Amino acid sequence: MHELSITQSIVTTVTERMHERPVRRIRLEVGRLSGLVPDSVRFCFELVAAGTTCEGAVLEIDEPPGRAECRSCGSAFETDEVLPLCACGSADVDVRGGSELRIREVEVV
Repeated sequence: MHELSITQSIVTTVTERMHERPVRRIRLEVGRLSGLVPDSVRFCFELVAAGTTCEGAVLEIDEPPGRAECRSCGSAFETDEVLPLCACGSADVDVRGGSELRIREVEVV
């Protein structure tokens, strides 16, 4: 479960940058093609935040869809598939988004 180590890194980053200020809310962006399971990140967050300034913080997760463009026909489309196919049948696709993993916002007390 790589969500545990990634969530630990998120909590460590937030606590280091916010110093001793209690964190009220953290907003993440976890793209649908990132390979992370948002529910697992939420579960891990409660575990790794315990005893830190992030304990009790609300975790919000935005899940942007994958975006791709077909090199064969030029169509742009959304996808939730890691290996997308264009509607024209081509697998020659440039994935342009959906693999994001970002801390978008942190609210402190």
